[in-house]
Amino acid sequence: MTTSGTPQSPFRTAGGALLNWWRAATLDALIVGGLWLIGLELIRVPWAPFWALLGAVLQFIPTFGGMIALIGPVLSVAFQGSEDWWRLGLVLGLYGLIAILEGLVIGPYVLHRTTRVPWWAAFLGPIVLGILIPFWGVLLAPPALAVIYAFRQRRTDPR
Repeated sequence: MTTSGTPQSPFRTAGGALLNWWRAATLDALIVGGLWLIGLELIRVPWAPFWALLGAVLQFIPTFGGMIALIGPVLSVAFQGSEDWWRLGLVLGLYGLIAILEGLVIGPYVLHRTTRVPWWAAFLGPIVLGILIPFWGVLLAPPALAVIYAFRQRRTDPR
């Protein structure tokens, strides 16, 4: 219900939930871009700000975005001239660290704080739906969870 006492439209509830999910996805991408920037600058990868920005933008592509974002920094280090395998390994390790942090901590936390989806649902939802509907399950799970929990909150909220 709205503050005037009239019930809220289901389209308004779903739209608000999707808007909150988009905010969460954008915040998640900005955090991941910041992690890329810090890590790539510490490793001294050429064009680090560009690769970090690209990593943030590609974060919107589920499953494959992070892997695509890795290509630029790896090629940048590989073609720098010296055979610096240590830095190449550091870039790969940075990708692994960011992927683990984003999937286990940052993504579920930001989704919970923005849309009130419980942490366990934000964590397990894409995994379960990814098994049931391989690509589409991972893509659709976060916004679907946001809408489901918005309707759940609407039903239990007496306002």
